[in-house]
Amino acid sequence: MVKNFYLSCDPYMGILMRAPTPSTLALLDAFIPGKPIAGIGVSQVIDSDDPSFTKGDMIWGIVNWEEYSTINPAGIFKIDVNVNVPLSYYTGILGMIGLTAYAGFYEICSPKEGETVFVSAASGAVGQLVGQFAKLMGCYVVGSAGSKQKVDLLLNKFGYDEAFNYKEEPDLDSALKRCFPKGIDIYFENVGGKMLDAVLLNMKPYGRIAVCGMISQYHLETRDRLQNLPDIIFKKIRMQGFAVYDFIDRFPKFLEFVIPYIKEEKLTYVEDIVEGLENGPAALVGLLHGQNVGKQVLKVASE
Repeated sequence: MVKNFYLSCDPYMGILMRAPTPSTLALLDAFIPGKPIAGIGVSQVIDSDDPSFTKGDMIWGIVNWEEYSTINPAGIFKIDVNVNVPLSYYTGILGMIGLTAYAGFYEICSPKEGETVFVSAASGAVGQLVGQFAKLMGCYVVGSAGSKQKVDLLLNKFGYDEAFNYKEEPDLDSALKRCFPKGIDIYFENVGGKMLDAVLLNMKPYGRIAVCGMISQYHLETRDRLQNLPDIIFKKIRMQGFAVYDFIDRFPKFLEFVIPYIKEEKLTYVEDIVEGLENGPAALVGLLHGQNVGKQVLKVASE
């Protein structure tokens, strides 16, 4: 039994609120109407029959959206409280979000110093980290976001070389050509739709695309039809979808990589924390409409 302190709001949760399809069931089971939704949470053990966990342990993993949960310890990670970071970080940079950015960028995209990198939804939980990882590699990095505030965040806080507000660009292809006159080596995909179509026109030969999300497409009755998919063939582009669970064995390696950068303040991490379980639905809906700035977190109880 655990007491929940922080709950993670994530775009994939919207998919699980729709009627399941064979495609979505390949990822996760849909939420059940009338039952609590579930997601990543940071919690404290109140009582345990499992000898691996004792009263007072701090843990993170899948819990229901509620104040207290009874959970199966499989897939639950114990938190090292000696690492002096906010506990909420385990809903994000030190949890599945961080591992998603790490695995998608390093494992799938195989970046090299000096390459050009484009990140969509770049100020979000994953995007803000991918851009910073790319800068640490010595890459040229551009991000897109949906407001001036978010663009300013990319340029002034996360260290992106260039950024643009896609809502103010009448022609995404022209915007990308302006930022990448010689083309894109790596695209970290979080949006899909028209953005992906424009990116394909601007990819370099042998470019790599890590498909982390397609938030623009999840809630459409009729999804966008892409016109430029043949460019994947013509340019010999490698495009791969992935889920973070595919890389769970890399988690210890990821922590060894990321914690020193956090301690040395070489990584910046922005959270958007909403307090109160009763405000969780509004926070999640706001996330799905792009109203959050940084990682959306729900604070259920004080530490």
